[in-house]
Amino acid sequence: MKEHLRTARRIALSSYVANGLVTALGLLLVSTVVHLLFGPAAAAAATVGVIVVTPPDQPAPRKGKFTHFLPALLIAIPLFFATGMLRHSTVELGTLLVGATFVAFLGAAWGKRGLPISVSIMFAMIFALAAPPAESTREVIDATLAFALGAFLYVLWGTAANTLLNPRYRVLALVDSLRAVANLMRTQGMHFILPAQEQQRTALMGRLMKQQAALADQLQSARNILLETPTTPRRLQLAGMLLQVLDMRDHLVACALDIDVVRAVPQHQELLRVLGLEIQALAGDLEALADALMLGREPPDFVHPRPALALAAVTAPPAPELAGSDEPPPRQLAGALARRVGYVHDEVARLVALARGARAPDAEVVRTAWQLFVSPTKWSWRPFLSLWRWDAPPLRHALRAALAIAAGYLVGLVLPWGSHEYWILLTIVVVLRGSLAQTLERRNSRVAGTLLGCVIAGAILYAHLPATVLLLVVTAGQGIAHAFALQRYLVTAVAATVLALVQAHLLGAAGSPVFQLAERVMDTLIGVAIAWSFSYVLPSWERTQVRSLVARTLTAQARHAQLALALGQLRELDTKAELAWRLARREAYDSLSALVQAIQRSLSEPRAVRPPLAELERMLAHSYQLLAQLTAIKTMLLQRRDRLDLDQLQGPLEDATRAISAALATDAPRPDAAPAHEEAPPMLEFPDGEHDLTPWLVRRLRLAVGIARELQVDAGRALRPA
Repeated sequence: MKEHLRTARRIALSSYVANGLVTALGLLLVSTVVHLLFGPAAAAAATVGVIVVTPPDQPAPRKGKFTHFLPALLIAIPLFFATGMLRHSTVELGTLLVGATFVAFLGAAWGKRGLPISVSIMFAMIFALAAPPAESTREVIDATLAFALGAFLYVLWGTAANTLLNPRYRVLALVDSLRAVANLMRTQGMHFILPAQEQQRTALMGRLMKQQAALADQLQSARNILLETPTTPRRLQLAGMLLQVLDMRDHLVACALDIDVVRAVPQHQELLRVLGLEIQALAGDLEALADALMLGREPPDFVHPRPALALAAVTAPPAPELAGSDEPPPRQLAGALARRVGYVHDEVARLVALARGARAPDAEVVRTAWQLFVSPTKWSWRPFLSLWRWDAPPLRHALRAALAIAAGYLVGLVLPWGSHEYWILLTIVVVLRGSLAQTLERRNSRVAGTLLGCVIAGAILYAHLPATVLLLVVTAGQGIAHAFALQRYLVTAVAATVLALVQAHLLGAAGSPVFQLAERVMDTLIGVAIAWSFSYVLPSWERTQVRSLVARTLTAQARHAQLALALGQLRELDTKAELAWRLARREAYDSLSALVQAIQRSLSEPRAVRPPLAELERMLAHSYQLLAQLTAIKTMLLQRRDRLDLDQLQGPLEDATRAISAALATDAPRPDAAPAHEEAPPMLEFPDGEHDLTPWLVRRLRLAVGIARELQVDAGRALRPA
């Protein structure tokens, strides 16, 4: 029960619920003002204007918030007017719906920024169909003016609210990032504890990669808000904590190094269990820190003792060494693994110290170059100009959506209950996604949500509530639907169904207080069937994107390796070098996130058209291993330089850089097997006391080169024609 209450509190205080409250309050204020000034009919149309422009309203940087609304505002108003004017012209209205749908869904070319604009444009036409046909041109003009007024007032409200809530959004973006890292750490702890057979049975590595991809997306969202103009002490503190989280992710990835070698030694099983439990305990500390930040409290002091980790490694029973092996003894590998877990411990301690104000943030790298870390806020024509090729997914999706809307419109015309034809179109818009996996997920949630929403809406309308109460219902529905649209679509489907039906009633489309639920359910099922069917028309299977995703991954890995190894040539890390390396590291993780998401989506596709999943999964595994090796190398170069012979390392560093760049070049030949290590530097002796870490770094370089060559093989196999 206590855990359920904690979860409910986290949801209630989350950024998406706060954003939902903003939209609900904005709708209530706008509709109330318009109702008082111009009457209930104008208020109903203004409410539609608010609903249409809310999809782009998400927590965002202050800069560019107003311009982010503008496309929805400027395109929706004339479409709302044109739809109203053509209500009595079946052919012309159908032509407008199909053509505008094609243009609207081209918004997918702008990615996450463009999709909400597409939804707004479609909502403008569909909600115009929800109102009864106008008797005169004057009625259409009046409704359009009220619609435009409501939309414009909400744009002003949303921009102002985003600015006022920016300090809160910054905190909550960091809170979400901390929780995402904590979830990853709990799974990482299971990687230490569970035996290999159990990990295969539970698909643990797949879960780890999926969480890594989700974390990459969350961290970019956090960068967009937290790293914008970090000019005040509080902003610098939060930005410094985010940078600490990014460094912690590196150490978590590095914790996977050598774990299989250590697990193979029975004497080290207890050590692995201790280290796994330690990582999970640190995850609990991160969650406690996140809860304190969310509640505005001072985080509890960090009292987790680090010496226990070193003690666990030292007291582990010695394991037999392999004769003739050029690898360090398992006992030393176990000690190195324990130290890497210790680095995670240190990062958590620094985070808590930063949050408590006991440590000054080190955010100089983003103080003056923060624009390089955040997503662009200006609209550009480049994505639009680049999609005009037959295999471009946004173009094919736009054609697919236009055909689906055409089919839905024709079906709605012949139905005996044709007065509600807009409901079929609305279902198609919210269900039909760019990939089959997303469409199937939306299909199930839409059907279940509509059934429940119809029951709730029917009960509300049967009660003959006054218009003011119904307006409050619409307000609540809008807030809930908006809040959970990207979190749990089933909740959004329920709230949106109530919102749409009550709003249609306010617009006068429902002549009877008793709503005929069977018709709505049938419309939903028809719309879902059309959307599902057309998801197979002009499909953009994930295998068509494999070549570009693989090329992006190899290029990002090579760039990151080059800059990470170049750190060994610096006597001290300056801001310019750190900036370049951090940007390369971000692209390396983002490219892997895109590849993971493509693999996940492809699992819902027919087997005959899936990409080579086994080869891509091996490529992902080797990519994360290369990131882990480079993290270990970077840590030694920056934090343990006093125990390295930098002059002796210059040659191996340069050789490794050349070898990795050659292996990961996008135009390099793709052999069927990794070649032997040509000109491999001689393996140095590993000292027992580990006072000189040069042999360890040389070993990491050798392993990194070997992994890069394995990546070369994986890429060749993944791109081989079926």
